[in-house]
Amino acid sequence: MKRIQMNRQSSTFLWLFLLVPQLTWAQLWKLTPEELTKLTAKSTFERFSDGRPKVPDALLQKLRTMDIGIEDIIGPVRQAGFTSQYEGNSWKRLNPDKKLVGRAFTVQFMPSRPDLTEGLDVRGKLRNQTAIDMLQPGDVVVVDLFGKQQSGTFVGDKLAYYVWKTTGTGMIIDGAMFYLSNIEKTGMPAFYRGTHPSSLSGATLTGINIPVQIGDVTVMPGDVVFGDRDSVFFIPPHLVEQIVTNFESTQARFEWIKKKFDEGKYKSSDIYGRPRDPALLKEMEEYIKAKQTKK
Repeated sequence: MKRIQMNRQSSTFLWLFLLVPQLTWAQLWKLTPEELTKLTAKSTFERFSDGRPKVPDALLQKLRTMDIGIEDIIGPVRQAGFTSQYEGNSWKRLNPDKKLVGRAFTVQFMPSRPDLTEGLDVRGKLRNQTAIDMLQPGDVVVVDLFGKQQSGTFVGDKLAYYVWKTTGTGMIIDGAMFYLSNIEKTGMPAFYRGTHPSSLSGATLTGINIPVQIGDVTVMPGDVVFGDRDSVFFIPPHLVEQIVTNFESTQARFEWIKKKFDEGKYKSSDIYGRPRDPALLKEMEEYIKAKQTKK
């Protein structure tokens, strides 16, 4: 498993080296705003100064408050050609009753080796707080710590509290946390691989807001993170608005179906999935239209 993880990280290292040929010595791997804009060109939303797509707060709030689940999201995303956005394996979940929704702020670590660490960190200033201090409201910090648990603790309770108060969202850490009971008390949702009573060591911060691998998913900066009780999904920004609109229509249709079932006059096949009676079909379509007009 360790060899597989090292190969994955080495491949990422090489990919980034080729993508950013003008890298300055003693600097994190990163994309220029122009490069990140090009890679996420399908998004027409406003952008942060670093080039990340800024999915509007109103859409994020709808994802938080609507009765929408990953089951409602996965179909449209796969139909758009994004077949590997679901990540559900072997996560531990903090405060699972809370949804985790926000814009991905990606952070990459690699196993330390002296030449890499010295080359990137000649002043000894690169650490987890380098990324944490860049977070903004609505961000979800998505940390590729290559599954490391012992000494792979991205935050303890104090820095986790800072993340929570700064972003209002939560964290996804392909690594570990510590002082977990104190973090849990804040109410912050988080996905993590484990916990360990050791501080972060043996890992070098190599990239901020670059593509990272989390489980089986490539996460782009600015993706919308959607976490529920059991798993997490990463939505490409340009698909979010359509997903919300489609679900609002689906939700109105479901409300109408339940109302008809409550009347006790119809068999399930009369109403679901598509009414066969033209009058019922028209009634359903008018109900959906009226609901969408109100929104």
